[in-house]
Amino acid sequence: MRPHVAGHLAMLTFSALIAGSFALGSLAANDLAPAALNAVRFWIAAGIIGALAVARGGVPRSALAAPWRYVVLGVLMATYFVLMFEGLKTAPPVSASAVFTLTPIMAAGFGWLLLRQRMNGRIALALAIGASGAVWVIFRADWGAILRFHIGRGEAIYFWGCAAHALYTPMVRKLNRGESAVVFSAGTLLTTAIVLTVWGWPALSTTDWAALPGIVWITIIYAAIFASALTFVLIQFAALRLPASKVMAYTYLTPTWVILWQLALGGATPPAAVVAGVVLTMVALLLLLRE
Repeated sequence: MRPHVAGHLAMLTFSALIAGSFALGSLAANDLAPAALNAVRFWIAAGIIGALAVARGGVPRSALAAPWRYVVLGVLMATYFVLMFEGLKTAPPVSASAVFTLTPIMAAGFGWLLLRQRMNGRIALALAIGASGAVWVIFRADWGAILRFHIGRGEAIYFWGCAAHALYTPMVRKLNRGESAVVFSAGTLLTTAIVLTVWGWPALSTTDWAALPGIVWITIIYAAIFASALTFVLIQFAALRLPASKVMAYTYLTPTWVILWQLALGGATPPAAVVAGVVLTMVALLLLLRE
């Protein structure tokens, strides 16, 4: 399989898995502090990927050079996930996932600043269409809210998390020194877990873990295995094979996956006017993926 094809398949899987964290996260976000929830999930994820790295031959000494690289990536990921769950306290899952679709245009900007990755007119058009669809969903298909620039508190919080995520993508390529996706992911997950533990220690030390609702543990386990361990490997695998803008193009699938996740969990179908914005993000995806 050609490298760019493998990268595309990795990101298709990524988009489906990451959507589940929006649907489940909105159900658990108000029952546990975001930093505490994410600290637990990242320790689990780090253990899984660390064991996988050892099973595949261990961590080479060269991967331990310049450990500050993992700290940089860990801080970016910790910021993203804490602000995501903070935003999901008030933002509907579909609206939050629409905010996530703004990451490609931000990733393209960071890709140019850090790696001088350029975009042609078609990619710029696709990013503009995708951003338009995202804005339509974020403002709940309300022209008045758009004109007043009345954005929900949850969506505003999550936007800054998405900016951290967009910066993370080109930083993976810039900081990687030949490490495999699994080894590099293990280092990043471990440092993310440490950062989150320090950040969320007050909540971690005072939470009555035995009294937490079952949905919190379901969310933690899903997020740790599927939306952390597996997706970290997938995005780092893809980031080494595709330009940053194309890696993040798959975020345009997230609102569609979130709608399907919500339907599967017994949620309501969003209004047709909101779905129109989701369709625009799909058009952007198709434009971005054309060679």
